[in-house]
Amino acid sequence: MNTIFLFALAFVGGVFLAVQGGLNAQLGVLLKNPLLASLVVFFTSACYALLVVAVSVKDVPTLPQLRQIPYHLWFTGGLCSVLGIGLYYYTIPKLGISTMISLGLCGQLIFSVIAGHFGWFNLPVQPVDYQKTIGVIAMIVGIILINR
Repeated sequence: MNTIFLFALAFVGGVFLAVQGGLNAQLGVLLKNPLLASLVVFFTSACYALLVVAVSVKDVPTLPQLRQIPYHLWFTGGLCSVLGIGLYYYTIPKLGISTMISLGLCGQLIFSVIAGHFGWFNLPVQPVDYQKTIGVIAMIVGIILINR
């Protein structure tokens, strides 16, 4: 796949995350509980994912393959998801969607630069350099301008 297409997919994915944040924050307000909204959203997401997997996955992992997966990988991603999404649903109605998304993206960007620099999570090492530092500073300045 060419890089432009992948960039476009990432951009569209970001649009979907912003849309779902706004819609699901409304759900959290109406349910009077952002964690209950998270539960509803994760349940419906699981149903959609199950449907797509049932239609598209050809090779199902074997039991020995499943046993090789470290236990923490089965649970920690879900914990991070429920905490992150729950916080989105809680803060969007209080801060507004542009403020929440910009601050959330800033947190993701700063953490990802640090994690990439050290190669955390068995991902490729991407050392912090001058360009990345300028990019992070530009992002922070942009967030300040967005939220003034």
